Amino acid sequence: MELILILGPMKSGKSFEMISHFMPLSYTNIGFGIYQPKRNVRDENVWSRNGFNIAAEKIISIEEIVNEPLEVVGIDEIHMFEEKDAATIEDLLKKGIKVVASGLDMDYRGEMFPIVKKLFELSPQRVDYKRAVCELCKKPEAIYTQLYQNNIPILGGLPPVVPEDGTYEYKPVCRHCFKKS
Repeated sequence: MELILILGPMKSGKSFEMISHFMPLSYTNIGFGIYQPKRNVRDENVWSRNGFNIAAEKIISIEEIVNEPLEVVGIDEIHMFEEKDAATIEDLLKKGIKVVASGLDMDYRGEMFPIVKKLFELSPQRVDYKRAVCELCKKPEAIYTQLYQNNIPILGGLPPVVPEDGTYEYKPVCRHCFKKS
């Protein structure tokens, strides 16, 4: 079945695209579910910065939904799931279930998340790569998400996924403004 990836930096419209994909399904008889990792402490639903949202269920692993009677599955914040969850997504695809996954493609160091690499190996039918406005130079070319503490970029020493708990600030930045270790 079909695998669609919606990827890009923070504030690029990924959640809005996910909502736009699933909202019409609520008026059909198509069985669908939208899921987020329990590691996502920021939101209970899939929220777009433009004010739209859609309900999502929190799960620890994508394995939890394998036996759900669904035709379409949405997975928000895909980068927060474990690499092994890509094999479960492959199982869903083999069962004929359409999967739409959205999230960051790269961590704060500019390295692709392992689960995202594995999803590319599943040969998605479509990849919607979003861009944001760079918060430093204000050009609409941001492709990275840089992590800051007190306006100083963090270049390493933290795990790839750092929950938004107020300690650090995520900023979308362009190739020119991105700082690598």
